[in-house]
Amino acid sequence: MAFTPDPSVAIILVNWNGYAFTTECLKSLRLLDYPDFKIIVVDNGSENQEGDKLKYEFPEIDLIETNSNLGFAGGNNVGIKKALKDGYSYVMLLNNDTEVAPDFLGQMIRKFYGNTSLGVVQPLIFFLHDRTKIWSAGGKWNQLFCRSITQGDRKHNTQYQAKDRELDWATGCCMLISRKALLETGLLNESYFTYFEDVEWSLRFREKGYTIELAADAMIYHEAGASSKKKHAEGTLSATVFYYHVRNQFYLVRSHAKGPQIPLAASYHLTRFVLWMGYFCARGRFNKLKAVARGIKDGLKSPLQNVELWG
Repeated sequence: MAFTPDPSVAIILVNWNGYAFTTECLKSLRLLDYPDFKIIVVDNGSENQEGDKLKYEFPEIDLIETNSNLGFAGGNNVGIKKALKDGYSYVMLLNNDTEVAPDFLGQMIRKFYGNTSLGVVQPLIFFLHDRTKIWSAGGKWNQLFCRSITQGDRKHNTQYQAKDRELDWATGCCMLISRKALLETGLLNESYFTYFEDVEWSLRFREKGYTIELAADAMIYHEAGASSKKKHAEGTLSATVFYYHVRNQFYLVRSHAKGPQIPLAASYHLTRFVLWMGYFCARGRFNKLKAVARGIKDGLKSPLQNVELWG
């Protein structure tokens, strides 16, 4: 194992046909005032040799090319394994469609000082094109219905006074994780591919006894869904987005509901998604209707992979 000074940070970006966003993110990372970090870019099978172009423009990055789309979970796991192998003290997941404040990493690292039970830190995340409006101030978890709730969602910073606080879950848009917590908890669950894998991961960190906190003075700015927002015949979001959203919600129920909560939570989400299907039927969006139906079926029946531990 390579030696790196403590506390060292590996920042992992997954790029999938997002060259323009990734370049802006990397430019903002060049301005960081934190002394010891390395950027690992995982190119998830992009077209047009985007990985090579990024390496040429940003020679300081470590580039890993997967040659296929492994999803958010699989792509990040590739980067996490590299970071752990290279001996980094902390690992950060950072969406490629973000831009960061120069001091955000230092603000997040400070949260760990003297707090041995802290496993994960999330910054305060604003929308990229309206930097007064909050995208996420962390997450709450409703165990009864197995429902994840984003705090501060779309509220202006003057309206929502974000403070450092303990969270139920952190968004995979940006989360800083200690090496110790990673080794004990394991990697992202690749069954999820994309959506809700960060919620499931956060719940596992907490089950291992680690806390999750918001660093309100650490700020980043998020485009929000850049890889999934493209014009389609049935709107901006594709049917595939709805499939993963529905399927993975049932995965969460199966993984984290207990006893009588299981039928209650499953019924709650089933009702929601049947209403979605009615809406899509009324609007003539039949691809999305079929995607939701398939998501319900696969979410209830498809096998879940075992979580991988590193080392």
